[in-house]
Amino acid sequence: MSGAVESFRDVGRRLSNWGRWGEHDQLGTLNLIDPADIVRAAALVRTGKVFDLSIPLDESGPQRGVNGRHNVIHTITIADGTSFPAGMFLADDMAVLSLQGATQWDSLAHVGYDGLLYNGVPVSNVTVRSGARRNGIDRLGPRVVGRGLLLDVPRALGCDAFVDDHEITPDDLEAAETAHGVTVGRGDILLLRTGWIRLLHGGDAQTFMANVAPGIGLAACEWLHARGVAAVATDTQAVEVKPPRDPEASHPVHMVLIRDVGMTLGEMFDLEELAADCAADGAYEFLFSAQPLKISGAVGSPITPVAVK
Repeated sequence: MSGAVESFRDVGRRLSNWGRWGEHDQLGTLNLIDPADIVRAAALVRTGKVFDLSIPLDESGPQRGVNGRHNVIHTITIADGTSFPAGMFLADDMAVLSLQGATQWDSLAHVGYDGLLYNGVPVSNVTVRSGARRNGIDRLGPRVVGRGLLLDVPRALGCDAFVDDHEITPDDLEAAETAHGVTVGRGDILLLRTGWIRLLHGGDAQTFMANVAPGIGLAACEWLHARGVAAVATDTQAVEVKPPRDPEASHPVHMVLIRDVGMTLGEMFDLEELAADCAADGAYEFLFSAQPLKISGAVGSPITPVAVK
């Protein structure tokens, strides 16, 4: 698109899925995954190799207190080897954590604008006291399972990793499809590698969490909607390119995909090991599963996503 950047509101109106699955729907594009899709995804398991796509949930995580998010505080509450018969030892523990502080899903209650969340739900349905009465992460249940596809975008474009605010465009996505011999389609869970997670691997959480990062823009939202993608995740902390190309909004992709399209977003996925294996065997599709914690009223959840090949 040349000239002025189109308003995210205009894009959102054009891509809106409100009412598509009924006025009470709280799943959004996860409705695009049906039982037959899961059966087909299970058939992709050939070697039994399992890849953990999460970063550690510990005190060395990426959070720096922005927006009240902090790294997990974990403590042992019981470590007792003297109070129980037969020499039994008992350990127990607890954690205080930001639900979106590490590898996680955003729920459809996470972002809205102009007073409304996905499917026309008023933002008043999210309160400090009650949490999200509609569109919460607990509504997803076990639905985040199906065919996963990795698009290793920098590798497809001839580089190892993006090192700046590269905007991933539809042309980039289609170049990756061609390079990997796959086609993104209805009900797919799409994982986009940028290589940005390497900053975190190298101990540079400050740059990893900064306001400059690669990611998708509004044009890619159109592409994801047209292809019927069920959910999208990246190895960055925001999915979208930062700073945004739309000067009107700080997170235009979030507002369009979550609020208008009803698409669950995944952030801070570690795709390095999976990407290396895909490059080695040429198989960029796999069975994917990443179920959120069923925390009533939560607007996000930590996850341990897995890809099985």
